[in-house]
Amino acid sequence: MRVLLAAPAAPVTWWGFEFSMPFVGRRTAFPPLGLITVAALLPAGWEIRFVDTACRRMTRADVEWADVVMTGGMRLQLDSMREIVATARAAGRITVAGGAAVTAVPDEIDADVVFRGELEGRVGELVDALDSAVRDGGRRVLDPAVARPELGDSPTPRFDLLRLPDYASASVQFSRGCPFRCEFCDVVELFGRRPRVKRPEQLVAELESLYLLGHRGSVFVVDDNFIGHRRAVLGLLRAVADWQHRRGFPFTFCTEASIDLARDPDLVRAMRGAGFDSVFVGIESAEPAALAGARKVQNLGQPPREAVRALHRGGLEVMGGFIVGFDEERPGTCERQRRLIEDAGIPIAMIGVLTALPGTALEKRLRGEGRLRHRSTGDQFGRPNFAPRMDEADLLRGYAELLAAVYDPRSYYARCEAFVRAAPPPVRAFPARDRWRAAWNAIVRIGLRGPRRRPFWRLLLTTLLRAPRRLAWSFARAIEGEHLIRYTAEVVLPRIRAEVARIERERQAGAPRPTQLVM
Repeated sequence: MRVLLAAPAAPVTWWGFEFSMPFVGRRTAFPPLGLITVAALLPAGWEIRFVDTACRRMTRADVEWADVVMTGGMRLQLDSMREIVATARAAGRITVAGGAAVTAVPDEIDADVVFRGELEGRVGELVDALDSAVRDGGRRVLDPAVARPELGDSPTPRFDLLRLPDYASASVQFSRGCPFRCEFCDVVELFGRRPRVKRPEQLVAELESLYLLGHRGSVFVVDDNFIGHRRAVLGLLRAVADWQHRRGFPFTFCTEASIDLARDPDLVRAMRGAGFDSVFVGIESAEPAALAGARKVQNLGQPPREAVRALHRGGLEVMGGFIVGFDEERPGTCERQRRLIEDAGIPIAMIGVLTALPGTALEKRLRGEGRLRHRSTGDQFGRPNFAPRMDEADLLRGYAELLAAVYDPRSYYARCEAFVRAAPPPVRAFPARDRWRAAWNAIVRIGLRGPRRRPFWRLLLTTLLRAPRRLAWSFARAIEGEHLIRYTAEVVLPRIRAEVARIERERQAGAPRPTQLVM
């Protein structure tokens, strides 16, 4: 078969850093690792083409070349996935949809084959479904396997299909699954609680592939909890450190991990020695009762400020994930979140309204309580998709005030300065492609022409005086800050305030409250 793999686009998001891409000359932040892993698993005799619609449009010629068009992604990408499927079906092509979005809710896309779950060990099942679709037509939904696959034989993704200069970072994966059971998280529903890992030599081979293709700089290890299998991670880190030394440290790594990493200084040192410089941590709340209610027990063993400071002292910058809207929150919770973010010196804080994602324990509980309104779209910036305990308008007003305070330019840059003062110098110089062009663009667009000139130059001066080896890091955070500050002010805050106004109009009109979703 001839297969076109079409990666869906996403709307502008915090994580997309869309306003930052012109500074670094890239089209988008991260490549679609799932689809190029699928490409490596498909039968060797099949012809494969790839298009990332976040970088360029899918053309009529792309579709007409193919026998089958495959797509897959997350819930925020569903609209783009539906558009890809509709275009392909209009041209008479067989369509396949997979990934996290359709694994959770298969009825939300009208593809000929809906593949739920992971592809490793199930390629024959997909081939049979495609043969049947070609022969007989109709729609097929392939449910996840009962036993989740081991990753020891998962092949190196087809990085050669990517145009690597389109992306600000490359991506790899070491493990799937997380040992914890946070009520609001869909990771354990998708990938299970037993972390399944690749062999160290597999991941080193993936890094070597990226190196030989010319990539240098940032690599995002996309594991939902990188330290879920600590013994395996320590073995991996030794292998990666050895490879980095042989190749002259071409990469820096970022990943996601649970906050209990801060209680394992040996693991922190091993990560830093392998080239890790940042980690996304789900801190979620300053309220212990909210964490306990959400079953986020791993966050209760150490005060979050202490944990973040320990990671910063260890050389790992914390990018914090936060949530508002838990049942157990008390008045003033948003102000306590703000103080936590400021006191801990977390430059990048991603804050969303609690969302009941499909299939999660939270969704099931809220449905049972009659509080679920509708399925989540993956968007965390509107009204919650359930009836919160807190007054909804007050919740959203507090959320807007929190975001406005956190991404006030003075506050953002002050947190960047706090990290520069707290963290040790990087193990190696920051190896970013075209970093001098990005720095020049930052000087011209932010330092000379932009409205944030004063905090920009103050950050650079602080860095030169206190930690000159972090100068590239400071340029990078200033560039990313342009996206975070602008996106918050221009997109997120107007949306939240519009929702508050809508709630108030509904109350004045005596409109009934939204009803429970019937599923």
